[in-house]
Amino acid sequence: MFIPLHDAVELKYIRVQWVTIGIIAINVLSWAFTSLANPETAERASLGLGFIPAVIFHYAVLDPSVVLVPADATFLTYAFLHLDFWHLASNMLFLWVFGDNVEDALGHVKYAVFYLLCAAGGALLHGLVGPAAEGPLIGASGAISGVVAAYFLLHPRVRVWVLVLFRIPLPLPAFIPLALWIVQQFVMLALDLDGMVSWGAHVGGIVCGAILVLFMRRKGVPLFDRTIVTPKAVRHQPSVPRIAAARE
Repeated sequence: MFIPLHDAVELKYIRVQWVTIGIIAINVLSWAFTSLANPETAERASLGLGFIPAVIFHYAVLDPSVVLVPADATFLTYAFLHLDFWHLASNMLFLWVFGDNVEDALGHVKYAVFYLLCAAGGALLHGLVGPAAEGPLIGASGAISGVVAAYFLLHPRVRVWVLVLFRIPLPLPAFIPLALWIVQQFVMLALDLDGMVSWGAHVGGIVCGAILVLFMRRKGVPLFDRTIVTPKAVRHQPSVPRIAAARE
């Protein structure tokens, strides 16, 4: 529906979004190690680190030769794997645009915990929607959906540059594209469409993010920030009247 490009909310409590940068770095390195290696490595990583509902809910048993971590750990490890470059790039772009301000509102440590809890919440709802599913869930979408939900509650009036329909760049108040995106996730989950996208993971992350930000944000950080921040590219500079130079 849209691709976020840039916002202009300045960091108030932290200098650098170290956790967001660290998460992006881990995801990129993980993708490079698994996807750029031979296909067997990528498949083994997906099975050994991906979230498989049938294994979690004891409908199936994973071959011991591909087990890399305890099954419960896959509630988190799945969120650091990606199918291909575009899957990785789209998720990391969302995280880069929206993650820094959520990290600023929560603080580094709480934000790291928040991110992991949103990942776990996404995996849980994905599993509850299809408890006997044997395909591994991979990708950071569940955790990032939580970040988007938190940003929506913190800065709904901020103007964000977004690429609408993948081709039209527009500066829009954040609540417009984000509200439409959030509604889309619930609608698609209700329609129960089969496909490559786990709408359950998205909705689980959204619900977790919306609830957690209420309690985990710093004291004094408001919800529904009333300050309107416009991206620099569309700010209007006051005009200065020009006076023609007198000729001698």
